[in-house]
Amino acid sequence: MTDSLVEAVRMRVRALFSPSRFGQFVGVGFVGATVDIVVLAVLSDITTVSWFVAKLASWELGITVIFVINERWTFASHGAVGVRAVAWRFLRSNVVRLGGLAVTLVVLRVLVAQFGVWLVLANVVGIGVGFFVNYTCESLYTWKVHRE
Repeated sequence: MTDSLVEAVRMRVRALFSPSRFGQFVGVGFVGATVDIVVLAVLSDITTVSWFVAKLASWELGITVIFVINERWTFASHGAVGVRAVAWRFLRSNVVRLGGLAVTLVVLRVLVAQFGVWLVLANVVGIGVGFFVNYTCESLYTWKVHRE
C-alpha cells in the first residue's frame, strides 16, 4: 500500500474513535431503535400486514428520527449547511442504512423462521448486529467526520 492510502485509512479509523460522538450515536440509536421496535410491534400485532412490510415501515420511521437527531446533535458540526446539503445527507443516510436493514432482515428471517424467536426480540438482535455497520458508514460516508 502507498503511504497516502495508509494515511487515509488511519485518518478514518481515528475519526471513528470519538468517545463523545460514539456515545451520542448510541443514545440516538437507542431512541431510533425504540421507535422501530414499538412501530413494528404495533403494526405486527394490530394489522394484517406481513412482518416484512411492518419492518420496512418501522425501519424508515426509525431512521428518519435517527437522522434528524444526528443531524442536529451528534454530527451538528459536520457537513455543509442548507436544505440541499441536508437532503443529500438524508438520501445518503438512507442508502447507508440499507446495509443495516439487510443485516436486520437476515437476522429476523433466521431467528424467526428457523428458530421460532419472537419477532420483536429478533428485531432487537438484528438492530444490535447492524449497529456497528451503521456507525461506521454514517460517520465516514454520510457526515464525513474524517474531513475535520
